[in-house]
Amino acid sequence: MTILLEAIRWIIDNPGSFFTAFNQHMLMCAISLGIALVIAIPLGFAVARRPGAAFVSVNIAGSLRSIPSLAILAAAMPLLGIGLWPSVLALIVLAIPPLLLNTIVGIREIDPALLDAARGMGMGKREILWQIEFPLAVPSMIAGIRTSAIQVIGGAALASFIGGGGLGDFINAGIAIMNMPRLIVGALPIALLAIFAEVFFGWLERTLTLRR
Repeated sequence: MTILLEAIRWIIDNPGSFFTAFNQHMLMCAISLGIALVIAIPLGFAVARRPGAAFVSVNIAGSLRSIPSLAILAAAMPLLGIGLWPSVLALIVLAIPPLLLNTIVGIREIDPALLDAARGMGMGKREILWQIEFPLAVPSMIAGIRTSAIQVIGGAALASFIGGGGLGDFINAGIAIMNMPRLIVGALPIALLAIFAEVFFGWLERTLTLRR
């Protein structure tokens, strides 16, 4: 309890430093998750009905995910230098697999009879996509976003190793100088952000599933 109080006191005494790191962390997560969404969801729709393409896509994404984030950061440094963008690249690789897999699963769970009925009513591919497939796949896609968001929030702490900033700076500083309150200043907000993402996206998934 004393360590937590000291951490809170440090935040109160240094709001500028804390909120600068917090905003950097949130920006990094938002950019990474946004780019991953733009890549993974269209790809998921493109390959969902093609078993071979889906198998290759999921396995490539899974293979990239198995590479440690620090190794991706190190590999990106010669090309992108240090700072925000190498960190974003590593987080994108971390975020894509759950998004891709859940998008494919969401589309495959749609009853084929429903699609046949839509075609029988004269609906084109684009109409089926936007009026049937996308709305019905959204709950599964939200589940993928939830998983990706939690992983990105936690993974963003590694950005401090290459000057990416964020709340990970406090964790590294706390470890370096053996200062537990400083470590808590970084670790506790990350944990709370991950819990918030889990609760919010879980609620959104349940709500959309009931509406479906």
